[in-house]
Amino acid sequence: MAKVLAVLSSGYKDEENNYETGWWGEELFAPMQILEQAGHQVDLASPLGGKPEIDKISISEEYDPKGTYKELYESGKADETQKLSDVNPGDYDVVLIVGGHGAMYDLAKNEDLHRIMNAISDRGGIVAAECHGPAPLVYAKRPNGESFSAGKTVTGYPDAMEPEGLLDILPFSLEQELSKIANYERGDLEKTGHAVWADEQLVTSRDPFSSELMGEELVKALEKRNK
Repeated sequence: MAKVLAVLSSGYKDEENNYETGWWGEELFAPMQILEQAGHQVDLASPLGGKPEIDKISISEEYDPKGTYKELYESGKADETQKLSDVNPGDYDVVLIVGGHGAMYDLAKNEDLHRIMNAISDRGGIVAAECHGPAPLVYAKRPNGESFSAGKTVTGYPDAMEPEGLLDILPFSLEQELSKIANYERGDLEKTGHAVWADEQLVTSRDPFSSELMGEELVKALEKRNK
């Protein structure tokens, strides 16, 4: 059994632009279910600890038509998170950075998360990031000062999929910033599900529709390691 730390945004409010965001339901619950069904343990963390703010759009009828993730959210499955500053990365084999636009605000430059990413990577573990979850890869540095994602092949939410007008108020474009330091791969936008392994320790996925794929990729990688 592996131990996985899923990291969620605590949420963000932009009152000037009447905009609220947080973490994306499917991007936590889909891989969590797949990992747990395979016998792995998934713990939760966020910058502030406690109950992090979900992006309510992610559990709306449009994005969650069967109410699967809404039901899991309302069951309280994500109500308790530990503070990132309290996390001992030595306890975990994988850190999974969950997307949602909130990650752009309170995870991208979070030094506690960067510390966890480096520690898990240095121990041979896996760093995984979904959708907007690769935002910390833009700012995280290795101990030698090099960018965590320098020259590596990664993906993440592309500009072409961003809601109209949202790029104007987001702190940065994920696609554009990753492209400056890494080999950003958008993939075929007509195909559902896109995940990229940079190497055996770094995997990223493109969008909410890649959430199950991320879970499956992690389970396969952990099975391979246990052989």
